[in-house]
Amino acid sequence: MLTNRLKKLFYFPIASYFAFFAKLYLLRWKPKIVVITGSSGKTTLLHMAAAQFKEKAKYSFHANSAYGIPFDILGIRRSSLSFFEWPSIILTTPFRIFRSIPKEKIYIVEADCDRPHEGKFLAKLLKPEVVLWQSLGRTHSMNFEHLVQNKNFSSLEEAISFEFGYLVEYSKSESIVNADSPHINKQLSRSNSTSIKIRLNDYKYKYDISKSRSIFTFDDEVYSFSYLLPKETIYSIIMLQKLMKYFNLDFDKKFKEFKLPPGRSSFFKGIKNIDIIDSSYNANLDSMKVIFNMFSNIKTKSPKWIVLGDMLEQGNNEQNEHELLAKEINKYKFSRIILMGPRISKFTKPLLNQKSVSFINPDQVLRYLLDEVKHGETILFKGARFLEGVVENLLLNKSDAKKLVRREKVWQDRRKKFGL
Repeated sequence: MLTNRLKKLFYFPIASYFAFFAKLYLLRWKPKIVVITGSSGKTTLLHMAAAQFKEKAKYSFHANSAYGIPFDILGIRRSSLSFFEWPSIILTTPFRIFRSIPKEKIYIVEADCDRPHEGKFLAKLLKPEVVLWQSLGRTHSMNFEHLVQNKNFSSLEEAISFEFGYLVEYSKSESIVNADSPHINKQLSRSNSTSIKIRLNDYKYKYDISKSRSIFTFDDEVYSFSYLLPKETIYSIIMLQKLMKYFNLDFDKKFKEFKLPPGRSSFFKGIKNIDIIDSSYNANLDSMKVIFNMFSNIKTKSPKWIVLGDMLEQGNNEQNEHELLAKEINKYKFSRIILMGPRISKFTKPLLNQKSVSFINPDQVLRYLLDEVKHGETILFKGARFLEGVVENLLLNKSDAKKLVRREKVWQDRRKKFGL
């Protein structure tokens, strides 16, 4: 507990040290900055943007926080994620402002707001030219609870959206937003930039998905991806159309160079001819809803199983969020429901109107699947507590493990402690 309090106390003071030198470097570089933000779907949208801008822009891959973004700007790369890296990083940071300037004149940044003040911190650092804000949900909500308890805001959504709202407040030219979210809409009045509002009802669209392809049709155009993507990807496509128009660049309707990042509904072949959909990067209620809808629309004759882990960082709302998760699961007829974690076992399982099994740790889930899988099932993995380790042990081609999330040694060591 003391360690966590110290981390919270010194989080922004130490981050400010790195941001100071990142600002100096940006003054030398002078790129046009595009910020991609929202509660979920940011990383996929960043990779979609990379498929459009290609070599014309630099991208903040693997960085989206008050530490990660300054590190990305300054070219700081952590190798082991251990405490012992920090003295060297701190001492060498001032010299990094003299490193060579990138040839790219556009910098496309993924920005998250995990805690109060992070949105304002990043907005002041980046001062973005354009902001793309595509979603709003209860991610990292435990960090915002005290603001609601202190009556600074009437709800968690209001508190979280206000923090994201700093990015549109500081945007210099345009904010391209998902206007179907009332919480996002409410924040637009804070900005003096142009707000471009995207509402799906303004488009006639069609969504079709199979195990091998996702197809989106709107405005008499067909967009086909060889990846499993949810219906909400339509927002991302439209946002990128607007963004490319802003920069007077051609829009690639085929997204030829798009690659889906790990843990976001990646498709793998597994043992016993099973099909694996790995969405184990993270989970909150909104992302669960999106993935359930996508999974239900996949055309297959094989049984559909779901393996779900706890939704973390929900704070005092974790019971309510996990109970609402049960209502979402009950909307669908999955062949088998496997739950993992103390929260989902305690709060979700009792409210399910379908037969389910629950476990606490991932090694128990793995043993269950090895015993119960027969042949050809399609299994969706979504949630926390190292589900990627379960997926790794079910892969048909073991070399596919490098395509999973959390490959660093620190995560491998933690999975071993969980028996994986």
